[in-house]
Amino acid sequence: MFLLIQLVAIAALAFISLQHEAIAQFVPPYSSVVVPVYKHTDAAKPLYSVQIMTTYVNMQFLHANFLIDLDAPFIWHDCILVWNTFAGSCPANTLCTYPVSCEEYQCTDVRTTYSYKNPSCPPVNNGSTLPGWGYCTCPVNVVNPITGSCDNALLDYDEFTVNTSNGRNVFNGLYGAYPNAACAPSSSFQSFPVNVSGVMALSSSPYAFPAYLNEPLQRIMALCLPSTLSSPGVFFYGNSSYYLLPQSNVDIRSFLSYTPLINHPDSFGYFIGLNSIVIKTRFIDIPGNATTKLSTIDPYTTLRTDIYKWVVRRFSLVTKRIPPANPVAPFGLCFNASVNGLRVPDIEFNLQDGKKWSISTANSIKQVTTDVACLGFVDGGATSEPAIVIGTFQFEDNFLVFDLENSSFGFSSSLLRKKTTCANFNFTLTN
Repeated sequence: MFLLIQLVAIAALAFISLQHEAIAQFVPPYSSVVVPVYKHTDAAKPLYSVQIMTTYVNMQFLHANFLIDLDAPFIWHDCILVWNTFAGSCPANTLCTYPVSCEEYQCTDVRTTYSYKNPSCPPVNNGSTLPGWGYCTCPVNVVNPITGSCDNALLDYDEFTVNTSNGRNVFNGLYGAYPNAACAPSSSFQSFPVNVSGVMALSSSPYAFPAYLNEPLQRIMALCLPSTLSSPGVFFYGNSSYYLLPQSNVDIRSFLSYTPLINHPDSFGYFIGLNSIVIKTRFIDIPGNATTKLSTIDPYTTLRTDIYKWVVRRFSLVTKRIPPANPVAPFGLCFNASVNGLRVPDIEFNLQDGKKWSISTANSIKQVTTDVACLGFVDGGATSEPAIVIGTFQFEDNFLVFDLENSSFGFSSSLLRKKTTCANFNFTLTN
């Protein structure tokens, strides 16, 4: 009898071992998740959103657009808290989520370490209880990235769903993420573009969206902002090859150069080292104490006044044959756009490791009216901090990779020179 028990135990262990081996050998068909990126021009400034599946209703997923924010410490959106999430407990046409109690560690952690830092935000206190729940809610402050105003939101347990991909195709298979986000009232989004009802935090915070995307996905974000309203750009998360039509066999990674990401003690955003700005062989040195930030909220690259003046002076000199036009706010240098084939020299960002990010005409000259085009850089003021903020106009149709595994930033320069754009990813579903 004892021998029989031993044999059964050995067989059971062997079966478990084979199961573990099978699991270890399983390689999922996807290497990344993928979502479309939309451009919006109906708010106070151009903005960009990702479209996420939020909840499953009547045999289909509902979609919501979230503003892309590289700085936000956590996700927040238009929803309400309901402690009982069974069918019928949520009002019609409303997104409901489950509350985080003020007694849970996430509440204290978000409030004390990963909250929005803004002097306009008042201190938060423990919230009231939801009917039938018995526990206090967890109020947190959120800052509107468009107006800078502070609002109150309630921390929640959320659920988002995205499509999987291999960097070339979009699969039917779905990936679920379960972040601690926050519900804000609908009034908080009045200044947002139409149909945008949330903020998608893509920062380095442990409560930002990337922190909830786990294995087999590697910690690599790729962002390609479209320059057009008619077709979406693309956001990937994971270690993929990346392909854009019509060059369906060319991995976009072959176009990329990389530079280190730099930590900033007072920000969850992303920074790089910029040594100089070069315009037609003339170097404009950047002071050693000047920091350079990457932003999806600022529409144009903003330069501290001392740097801006030198850039405008040099750019004016190399474009002196182009008839000038009266400046149009917020720009300080504009041209007569009726000149046929308005082309200007590249502006090169010389980065700390010797790499060069070329800013071509498509990303340096903004068409303001039919007759006026302006240099797409703005004066941030004499005390601007960070001294340099690279904005979204300079991002458009550039493929950008935030490699959080290796703390590096990849950039392609303009994809137009590679005969493609950010709007050329194939979003057609495949099995």
